[in-house]
Amino acid sequence: MKPLPQINFFDRGKVMYVHVQNNGVGPLIIEGLKFKKDGRVYTDIEECLDLPPRSYMHMRITGSSKKVILPGKFLEVFSTQFDVCEDDAKLDNVRRQLTVMALTVDGRDIYDNKIVLERDFAWFARHLHS
Repeated sequence: MKPLPQINFFDRGKVMYVHVQNNGVGPLIIEGLKFKKDGRVYTDIEECLDLPPRSYMHMRITGSSKKVILPGKFLEVFSTQFDVCEDDAKLDNVRRQLTVMALTVDGRDIYDNKIVLERDFAWFARHLHS
């Protein structure tokens, strides 16, 4: 009954996202998300991005709002979808901002074993056009 968490990225066409996926057989209890940028730690991705908050979906988790990810499911941490007519410069702006960030996921399994997952967002640089 152990969770097997993984931080997944997607950047194809006009869609970008960051998910925390549970590939295990037990539930994953997410207690907190921490975003690191320029040596500082934030609890909300909104504090790290210079974008209108309504232009993307984002998840904030606090001590009172823990999330449970069931086996085979995911938590959408960040996602955005651009209009078909948007130019590459707008997509690259988001990629550049994501590239310098990192995510730490603090969680537990149902047996109260601590789980910490970390991944930097440098992956998004591979699609930069300029």
